[in-house]
Amino acid sequence: WDAITEMDEHNRPIHTFQVCHVMEPNQNNWLRSNWIFRQAAQKVYVELRFTLRDCNSIPWVSGTCKETFNLFYRETDQMEHTVRFKPAQYTKIDTIAADESFTQMDLGDRILKLNTEVREVGPLGRKGFYLAFQDIGACIALVSVRVYYKKCPHTLRNLASFPDTVPRVDSSSLVEVRGACVEHAEERDTPKLYCGADGDWLVPLGRCICSEGYEEIDGACIACLPGFYKAFAGNIKCSKCPLHSFSYGQGTATCYCEKGFFRSEKDPPTMACTRPPSAPRDLMYNLNDTCLILEWSPPSDLGGRRDLTYNVLCKRCDPQSGERCRRCEEELRFLPRPLGLVHAAVTVVDFSARANYTFDVESLNGVSQMSAFPPPVATITVSTDPGGPTLVAALKKDWASPYSIALSWHEPDDGTLPILDYEIKYFEKEHEQLSYSSTRTKAPSVIVTGLKPATCYVFSLRTRTSFGHGSFSPKYDYETTSDSSKIVSDQRQVLVIVTAAVGGFTLLVILTLFFLITGRCQWYMKAKMSSEKKRRSNCQSEHVPFPGIKTYVDPDTYEDPTQAVHEFTKEIDPCRIHIERVIGAGEFGEVCGGRLRTSPGKKEIPVAIKTLKGGYVERQRRDFLREASIMGQFDHANIIRLEGVVTKSRPVMIVVEYMENGSLDSFLRQHDSHFTVIQLVGLLRGISSGMKYLSDMGYVHRDLAARNILVNSNLVCKVSDFGLSRVLEDDPEAAYTTTGGKIPIRWTAPEAISYRKFSSASDAWSYGIVMWEVMSYGERPYWEMSNQDVILSIEEGYRLPAPMGCPVALHQLMLHCWQKERNHRPKFVDVVSFLDKLIRNPGSLLPLVEDIESSPESPGEVMEYPMFISIGDWLDSLKMSQYKSNFITAGVCTLDSAASMSIEDVRHIGVELIGHQRRIASSIQTLRLQLLHEHDQGFHV
Repeated sequence: WDAITEMDEHNRPIHTFQVCHVMEPNQNNWLRSNWIFRQAAQKVYVELRFTLRDCNSIPWVSGTCKETFNLFYRETDQMEHTVRFKPAQYTKIDTIAADESFTQMDLGDRILKLNTEVREVGPLGRKGFYLAFQDIGACIALVSVRVYYKKCPHTLRNLASFPDTVPRVDSSSLVEVRGACVEHAEERDTPKLYCGADGDWLVPLGRCICSEGYEEIDGACIACLPGFYKAFAGNIKCSKCPLHSFSYGQGTATCYCEKGFFRSEKDPPTMACTRPPSAPRDLMYNLNDTCLILEWSPPSDLGGRRDLTYNVLCKRCDPQSGERCRRCEEELRFLPRPLGLVHAAVTVVDFSARANYTFDVESLNGVSQMSAFPPPVATITVSTDPGGPTLVAALKKDWASPYSIALSWHEPDDGTLPILDYEIKYFEKEHEQLSYSSTRTKAPSVIVTGLKPATCYVFSLRTRTSFGHGSFSPKYDYETTSDSSKIVSDQRQVLVIVTAAVGGFTLLVILTLFFLITGRCQWYMKAKMSSEKKRRSNCQSEHVPFPGIKTYVDPDTYEDPTQAVHEFTKEIDPCRIHIERVIGAGEFGEVCGGRLRTSPGKKEIPVAIKTLKGGYVERQRRDFLREASIMGQFDHANIIRLEGVVTKSRPVMIVVEYMENGSLDSFLRQHDSHFTVIQLVGLLRGISSGMKYLSDMGYVHRDLAARNILVNSNLVCKVSDFGLSRVLEDDPEAAYTTTGGKIPIRWTAPEAISYRKFSSASDAWSYGIVMWEVMSYGERPYWEMSNQDVILSIEEGYRLPAPMGCPVALHQLMLHCWQKERNHRPKFVDVVSFLDKLIRNPGSLLPLVEDIESSPESPGEVMEYPMFISIGDWLDSLKMSQYKSNFITAGVCTLDSAASMSIEDVRHIGVELIGHQRRIASSIQTLRLQLLHEHDQGFHV
């Protein structure tokens, strides 16, 4: 090989290595490069640029001229200084041939036909290598040799920096590279890129986000300017500071509030700074009977917030006694409470007569406690009964026994108002600081019973007028007799008992006769009014209800709805109600838990109290009390019981029995899989019994769902929430047509959805959905399907599959409730009877849908099932069409083969989401039931 410099067609020098020994045979001429440092490369590329003479253009060389040469390499860890060249140490890379060659004519025209060939060398493991070129008889000019390797260059992607990366030798595998977030950025998901064999970055994953106080601009995180902020990390822009806040420096995460404005700990940084409210306005009071009602208007300035609350503070001042004013919150009782009020009204009870009370009403919001100033207040002074009764002059003992003491006193005569009753407080003298008892009477005498023999008791007395209580009288000590004195008074006591018994029996007979006579008259009048209304509204109706059968009366038929409230509910004195806590919120106001004192001297019972929020209009009040007038007509162990209403004072309240375990759906979700099947059937039996009672009264619920079933501490289910309910005429074909309003699609029968008509049969459909909810422990019917999809699926014949572990008998009853033809659905009397049979025969609950062997008898006719033709149809009906290929690939091509699958089989074919596994497995159970009927009985479609 010779080093020769030539000129190209542009007269530029070209340095080449040439060899052209084509006249002589058996040529073996070698050219070796200098030692090449490998650097980070695992594989290198050798680019050769050369020219090659066409052998046909050279005469007499047909046997010795060649048109190829060979490329070799050898790896070493260092440069070799030996002179002797050893070809055997080199590894051949390839034989190089030219794509085009030149001729003698090209030389004359100085046309340079360059060939370019690239060959890969690798994998390389040592520090460097040599390249060698072998000529075997060709006429070659090697113009250039370029050795290089490929790498993925340093880059910035998604606010992450990725370094230079050399790809692997294996071109089929990628190099995973984790990026580093740029300055002022943080990882959202780990940023990754994959380096390909050709030096290209592929498959970007994850990203970095700018930290709080910084925004992304041109691939970098830049600090927010003064007056701007960014509260959370993310690739969002900086925002202008909210109202009444500012920032001075750069990179601000939270703006600072202006003087007099604050931001509470619960306020997000994006919220404007706010200030405490101004004082309440128009504070006034109203004294009626034994209650003092304070009312006021909201502040004119709310401070920019909506979390407004009120505190009511009390001071009692007695100028005549010369004592200083003292706090009196503990002496009085506030309904619903004195602190944290949401509505602008409060009722005060248990106040004393002849007293001056000063009430301060504070207005507060979420930032009031952050202010250095006290909350603004509105103040009002109330003087109770300036002409009320004085203290009782003397408390005299008439007689005593081992277990009772008779007391009497003279009625005060210097008061301007009549005395409503007397309160007698007493306790054992030795236990004065522990506890006391009290009793009330309207007469100026009382017999205190339930005492201990030979025990000294301390008694005191106070009066109550329409303006409140007076002060207690001085204390009097009286002692019961010992047991030995019992014999002396036995005859007197026997005479008293006999006389009382005879008088009581006589009174009972008189009252019984009175109620029978008045009750018959009232029934006659109601029947007459109802008959007249029906005659006017439907002249063709000839149906007359049988006497003695209680029927439901729609409150909307009354010209004055208040009359229905008075007729079907009981008014409760608000002083007997003690609200303890807020347990929820309803459409009309708060729902509270509390206690109700049923009668004097008896213990309080727990109740739930629905309150009507302040600022209501009369229509809202009527709608609120309408549910009470409905509940007041029901008396059944599985229907929520109405205790009474409060309509003559504020707030207006509905008081019902308290159900400790709350709604059935949330209760089941909290106790998933904790109950036996027979226990669940017991719950369903209670619900069906309540619905049978409503159906017998001619009443349609319209909103039967597990969320509207309440559960008490004894696991008794009771139907509640009669807000959407309506009455039916006494006609088996009657259905109520709504004038609008929302319909709970997933629980509602198809004819009620399409034509907005409701009947007891539509309640039976809803009961089937409730059964499904109970057996699935509160799962959402139809899962994530939209309401429109639910409607279309039901019209196409789809029905909910049996939940896991559901007995065949119960699922057949569900399907019977979901008959498209409403006349084919079971009556609630049939449902109760059927569930009673299952409870008496638990063995009928053993066959489960997933291992169908026999089907216990179910009331009614043959069930209707959706008909599927192929695996695709079946999966389409479940909205699971994305798994068609999984089933086909696994060889599940027919419905018979799908029906034999277990939930493990579903998981193994590639259904990974648990919710999808359960939906498909549940439908497989129904598919088995369908195929069983197809083979044995046929379908009713």
